[in-house]
Amino acid sequence: MAVTACGGTAGISTPIMDETSGIPADPGMGDATRIVSATAAAVSATPTHTPSLTPTLAPDAWQTMPVIPMVSETARAIHAEGLKLGNNPRAFSILGDCLSLPINLFGNYGRPGKYNLGDYAYLQPVIDYFLESFLRQSITLGDGFNTAAVLSPLRADPKQCQKGENPLECEYRVNIPSFAIISLGTDDWTIKPDVYEERMRRIVEYTISHGIVPILATKADNREGNNAFNKIVARLAYEYDVPLWNFWLAVQALPRKGVANAQGHLTWADPNHLEYTFSMQVAVPVRNVTALQTLEAVWKGVTG
Repeated sequence: MAVTACGGTAGISTPIMDETSGIPADPGMGDATRIVSATAAAVSATPTHTPSLTPTLAPDAWQTMPVIPMVSETARAIHAEGLKLGNNPRAFSILGDCLSLPINLFGNYGRPGKYNLGDYAYLQPVIDYFLESFLRQSITLGDGFNTAAVLSPLRADPKQCQKGENPLECEYRVNIPSFAIISLGTDDWTIKPDVYEERMRRIVEYTISHGIVPILATKADNREGNNAFNKIVARLAYEYDVPLWNFWLAVQALPRKGVANAQGHLTWADPNHLEYTFSMQVAVPVRNVTALQTLEAVWKGVTG
């Protein structure tokens, strides 16, 4: 068992880039035609930072929220509105850092003969349904990516993105997904929690405004201290009534709680080989299984 894999280099810390100066004041939220106004979770074209009246989530309640989410009526309404806007029901995007690169998440899924789901073969229909998304890398995904990078035109792929677009705008325009896995925070550890929350709200609101169901993910590490970012992520999922993939809970019983080093890398085993009995004692395979289970739950939850 390797202890870590991130961008293919073990034990190396990813440089952190605070690109606040490169973040536009309004990441494309002025397009009123893309606002989801038919749901209780819909937001205005400008972030309000005050979602609709929702009971406050207790500070430590996130620790007992289930790993695999239940799907709310709000999520169903967002999805339905997205279909009206022309979103692809078979597409998802990933917003994440090196922990969500293919070497760590979803590997060769979708390439016959290149992976073995073992006891989790029942999840193959998820891969089949979202096949094209498993065969591409999201523009909002990269080594060292954090909330600033996703919102900064400086980190947009010039080969795929239009002038002035940030990776978030570009990814949603190019992929037109119905779902977005948002797993950011490990490489945000240098910023204050209120800054992280402000950026995450912008990301969540922009996602909802495009009729895309956000799937927010907690993380295994605690680089920022006091689990501040996980608390924020869970609270945002609760406030906006959207799915939470509580990965943190899934690794609590694992050796080292799934964290390999101070950089927040996960204990690693090949996610393409889930047939091995030891896989479920290692964070990366557990993350892959629970990610597939979450996709299945949300997909079937909004369409069932």
